[in-house]
Amino acid sequence: MRALVISGGGSKGAFAGGVAQFLIQEAQHKYDLFVGTSTGSLLISHLALNKLDKIKEIYSSVNQDSIFNNCPFVIKKKNGVEVIAINHWNVVKNFIRGKKTFGESENLRKLIRQSITVEEFNELKESHADVVVTVSNLSLNQVEYKSVNECTYDEFCDWIWISSNYTPFMSLVKKDGCEYADGGLGSLVPIEEAFNRGATEVDVVVLHTEVNYMNRMSSKNPFDLITTIFSFMLDRIENQNIRIGKLVASQKDAIINFYYTPTVLTTNSLVFNKERMTLWWKRGYLYAKNKNEETSPIDPEHQE
Repeated sequence: MRALVISGGGSKGAFAGGVAQFLIQEAQHKYDLFVGTSTGSLLISHLALNKLDKIKEIYSSVNQDSIFNNCPFVIKKKNGVEVIAINHWNVVKNFIRGKKTFGESENLRKLIRQSITVEEFNELKESHADVVVTVSNLSLNQVEYKSVNECTYDEFCDWIWISSNYTPFMSLVKKDGCEYADGGLGSLVPIEEAFNRGATEVDVVVLHTEVNYMNRMSSKNPFDLITTIFSFMLDRIENQNIRIGKLVASQKDAIINFYYTPTVLTTNSLVFNKERMTLWWKRGYLYAKNKNEETSPIDPEHQE
């Protein structure tokens, strides 16, 4: 049983899309299971349906307005580096409305419903592959995995949206009596879940470099500091997820094939730039192509 796992990573999901396109179209990998977190959750439904051109178009055209109905920050360039600063008016508006987060991402919810039709959802339910998204239940202090086979159309679209809500910058969602947020807060790289569901070989796209190539810039403002703190915590969660995944693979005598980003794509994955994301998709495709060409014809997959 083969699985494709895609980590969280915001706008860097475009790179994962390129990797997946090569693995599905060119390497002809047939997946029985797709597991995603955050931006990975946005990708996997279309990948399971083999609608690569459609999801590529979405990732090549999305921008800040596609995600936020109330964006909590402004993007500025200082010395050629993009930094974010708080949008005081938008944040105050959100608090006046009684919201618990700095910004709101209802536009992303609408985009998900526009991009996944009821017919496509039914096609997913009838297919042999299982599609699973990761969410964080803050009320019960646990990670939950939502399969397309256990959901209605409305529920599944909401779980994808919830999985992608990078709280506190995006919406906090109350569902089934609990508060939910981005799946990456608990399981950024859900390798273990793929093995728990029976996978014997897993291709994992990690939207981070394998080795840390940078020192973070000094924080310019409180908002910048919050994103730096969250990035630090998510890096630690990612490392833990990967270590556990490798341990479980060893115990089950299973195979993991890792696809890391070869370079640092961005220091702020909440910035959605169409031109940059289009380039990242191409780079992801070429990276997977080169990585597979480097392996021997007898053993076409590279285990790390």
